Amino acid sequence: MSILLPQQFFNLAPSVGKSYYENLDGILNGAVIVNNASTFPVDLVIYRVNAPSVTYSIPALNSLSITVNALQVAALISTAAGAVFGTIEIATSDF
Repeated sequence: MSILLPQQFFNLAPSVGKSYYENLDGILNGAVIVNNASTFPVDLVIYRVNAPSVTYSIPALNSLSITVNALQVAALISTAAGAVFGTIEIATSDF
C-alpha cells in the first residue's frame, strides 16, 4: 500500500534543522521530493535502517527527487549561508 503525505512547506533560519518524516520501524520504502525556492542551498538528510545517514545538498533554486529503501527519517538542514524556504513531499510504500 502507498501513502502520499501532504506537501509540507519549510522556512528555516540559518543553521537550523527540522525532521519532516519519522518512522522508527523503518519498514517502508519512500520517495522524497524537495524543491528549494531560496537563494541558498539546503541539505536533505536521510536515515535508513542499518545504513549510514546520507546528506544531499540541494543548490539554490533547484529540486531533488530520490527513492529510499527502509526509510526512517527525512530531515532538512539549512546552511550557515542563509535562510531557506520551499517544499518537501514524501510518499511511502511497503513494496
